[in-house]
Amino acid sequence: MKRISIDMDGVIANVYSQFAKMYAAETGKVKTAAEITGIPEGVAFKHVLQYVNSPGFFRDAPLMEDCQGAVRKLNDHYKIFIVSAAMEFPDSLMEKQSWLNEHFPFISWQQMVFCGSKEIIKADIMIDDHFKNLNFFDGETILFTQPHNKLADAGIHKRVNNWKEIEQMLLP
Repeated sequence: MKRISIDMDGVIANVYSQFAKMYAAETGKVKTAAEITGIPEGVAFKHVLQYVNSPGFFRDAPLMEDCQGAVRKLNDHYKIFIVSAAMEFPDSLMEKQSWLNEHFPFISWQQMVFCGSKEIIKADIMIDDHFKNLNFFDGETILFTQPHNKLADAGIHKRVNNWKEIEQMLLP
């Protein structure tokens, strides 16, 4: 059975929604999609490190549209692993596990991988929103569009804009 590595932040967890909410609470301003397109998260949202280190940031992140059903279907046809470079924010580990347990109860603890560098990941397919993870992966790569990568050339990676496109690409 083929293995799929699915990133968490920006692929199944809508962290951009969290960035925007916290930025608005901090500044009283709302950033438009045009203002953040093509800009790294840390530049688009000046205090992004403060945000991601805030209690509840990962635990309260909303789901990406259509991801639950798509991941459930993929789990029936592939060996799915939710892979997060969570060691970058070690306080996030419990929040991320709790979030996955709530929103993806069909994903077992053995399918959750919290790591540092994703270079260690061995699978057939990787779905991620960051080139830094995809560029070192040996299998098929799928770039999930987020504002920070929207203007970039996908290069050797297949670009998808949503979970419906992933279903069309990977499901029979």
